[in-house]
Amino acid sequence: MTVRRLAAPLLAALLALAATGGPALAAASSHPRVSYTQVQQQFMCTICGEPLNEAHSPEAYNENAELRKLIGRGDSIDQIKHEMVVQYGSAVLADPPKRGFSLLLVIIPALVVAAGIGVVTVTLPRWRRRAAAAAAEPRAAGPPLSAEDARRLDADLGREP
Repeated sequence: MTVRRLAAPLLAALLALAATGGPALAAASSHPRVSYTQVQQQFMCTICGEPLNEAHSPEAYNENAELRKLIGRGDSIDQIKHEMVVQYGSAVLADPPKRGFSLLLVIIPALVVAAGIGVVTVTLPRWRRRAAAAAAEPRAAGPPLSAEDARRLDADLGREP
């Protein structure tokens, strides 16, 4: 009977602990703390366009201070990215999301390279066939020279008739 008397308060204490500390523990385990250097590499200075870990402008110092604040608050990487984009715009991301105009910047160069390879693949064999056919054909002699033209040609070449 003593076990039952001890079990009830122990169970109540565990439930109280789970109710108060449970959400904090769950939040801490759902997104582990991120390191400053890990997060800093994912952002750019919006003024000079350099990575934040290399930039030395006043704007970069402000962005770094904001990063430290968000990391100190315990935000996840996704939350930090969202807050930084809200505050500084999408130019702050080192790797902006691939949609809209950003997606075109990735797709268009790939399409241009593919089209260039296609053009070379089609035209190069044609050029080679034309060159081979031109080399195989005997050259046309053209009209015969008149007596006057033949005499001038021999004189130009230094031969006397």
